Amino acid sequence: MSDQTEAPAKAKGKKKSKADKAEKAAAKVVQAAPPAKPAAPEPAAAPAQPIGQLSTEQHDMLEKLSSNLARAALTAQGAIAEAALRQAERPAGLQTDPFHVAPALTDVMGRLMSQPDRLVRAQADLFQRYLELWQTAARRAGGEAVEPVVSPEKGDKRFNDPDWVENPVFDVIKQSYLLTSNWLNGLVSDVEGVEPLTKRRVEFFMKMLTDAFAPSNFLASNPAALREAMESRGESLVRGMQNFAEDLARGGGQLAISQTDYEMFKIGENVATAPGKVIFQNEILQLLQFDPSTEQVHEIPLLIFPPWINKFYILDLRVENSMIRWLTSQGFTVFVASWVNPDVELANKTFEDYMRQGIYEATEAAMAQAGVDRVNTVGYCIGGTLLASTLAHMAARNDQRISSATFFAAQQDFAEAGDLLIFTNEDWLQDLEQRMDAAGGVLSGQAMAETFNALRANDLIWSFFVNNYLMGKEPKPFDLLFWNSDQTRMPKALHLFYLRKFYGENALAKGELTLDNVRLNLGDVKTPVYVQSSKEDHIAPARSVYRGARLFGGPVTFTMAGSGHIAGVINAPVAKKYQHWTNSDLPPTLEEWAAGAVETPGSWWPHWAEWLRAKSGKLVPARDPAKGKYPPIEDAPGSYVKVKS
Repeated sequence: MSDQTEAPAKAKGKKKSKADKAEKAAAKVVQAAPPAKPAAPEPAAAPAQPIGQLSTEQHDMLEKLSSNLARAALTAQGAIAEAALRQAERPAGLQTDPFHVAPALTDVMGRLMSQPDRLVRAQADLFQRYLELWQTAARRAGGEAVEPVVSPEKGDKRFNDPDWVENPVFDVIKQSYLLTSNWLNGLVSDVEGVEPLTKRRVEFFMKMLTDAFAPSNFLASNPAALREAMESRGESLVRGMQNFAEDLARGGGQLAISQTDYEMFKIGENVATAPGKVIFQNEILQLLQFDPSTEQVHEIPLLIFPPWINKFYILDLRVENSMIRWLTSQGFTVFVASWVNPDVELANKTFEDYMRQGIYEATEAAMAQAGVDRVNTVGYCIGGTLLASTLAHMAARNDQRISSATFFAAQQDFAEAGDLLIFTNEDWLQDLEQRMDAAGGVLSGQAMAETFNALRANDLIWSFFVNNYLMGKEPKPFDLLFWNSDQTRMPKALHLFYLRKFYGENALAKGELTLDNVRLNLGDVKTPVYVQSSKEDHIAPARSVYRGARLFGGPVTFTMAGSGHIAGVINAPVAKKYQHWTNSDLPPTLEEWAAGAVETPGSWWPHWAEWLRAKSGKLVPARDPAKGKYPPIEDAPGSYVKVKS
């Protein structure tokens, strides 16, 4: 989720707590250290410094550097010791193979060993590439301009510092790493005769491993971090270890890497500020109706179901990129479901409960509030999976309350699902179930964040590891990353059903899913459908979303946006970013669809709004949320969204 809008806030100064810690740590080190000997005055007659003798300035610099290195080491040791004690209290949580990759890795390595000729060729190729690197390094040392043997992929920010190119030593380190990591990843991806999901799991693990061992992640081989340490006389490392200690403490002994300044954002104050009212609530959601911004609105309102894994305010981060504000400016009455952040009392809530108390009750309340007999709906990500399932349930009961359905980055067919698919083998699910049982029947928001961060490790883990700990800098205020870290807990029954039935069995696409004793068939859904996908989405890949679009029995409009899972969806027209592709046909494959698609610069929102207007009826006087059937419970954004995990 690193492809998002720019941060609106300015960086804050150091927190007082960190300054206090630094002062106390420095005092301890100074007390423990022997008194420094005064530098001997240089002879007046000696204009040049004798070889091997340090100047007063150099001596002071080394003393300061040594002192700060000691402070940094003491801070890190204390934090690690405290974390180890906390982890010792719950040894059942320690796993030697948390991703359950060992069987898959054994299978892949066994296949490689059974193909010795392929392995020999691969090793010979690696040796040849290293020989080329050594030769080019020698030619460069002789003053010759040479082209690199290997270069980082486009968009790889790990090697942006000029020294990775200009300094011959760091350039060789970088190229050596790229040669080896590319070779290892290629070796796995080229292996034949392995079950696809097994191979995909090993590919993911190998990518995680090679990313972790990048030279940019280590102080001794990161030129920017070394330069910062020397220029700050080691103070950057002290700050970095203080950041490290605070993140360990915040994670309760597990490293919870800070991605932004969390104190900079307040829900309802500088994020989630669209005006409106909570007009209905039950155990699992609050229903928000937002104030109109036009004198007239379309008769049929729009009801949005975001994913319950995150909070709804991804749709309302800032005024300039708020989809909610934009929709009201287009003359739509907007309702949004704000899902509860469930605690142990809701651990037994099921997918059927979320269908009944979520989709059914929210649509009924929105219709009553607006005085209509039908609504248009949106399902985002997992909210779209629930919405599609409910549409099939409604179709079986001839319930026609939903006039149209739009899906943002939502999957119905999981045969080619995103990277989360590799986390859904039964061994991993059993571990997950034990983890939830130990927590009273819910999965913590931190656990959810760790999983999603692992899918984009370079962007969401290692970049902050370098910035926060090696460089000793504070993460910048960024509303999107504040939202990204604001994960919710998952009820055990709901979460395991979703992972097993959709990712594991692909039951909805196969027509094998049953909810409330109704067997679901998406082919029975004749409701007009608009499906949005994103070209670079790693959670709901465009190919997977396209497969789901072809399962519906009614008219389907499919659109593909530029960028990824979040920026592909939240792309306000005013930003004039990215592009989108449209094609009125729906051929068998995404590749065929793309071949006939028309590319249009900018946001896809206007294209969708035009489609939605045709499904939204005549214009009527704007609706005041405070004057509907339901008396307001509280102001938007409501209280459910403010509950932290």
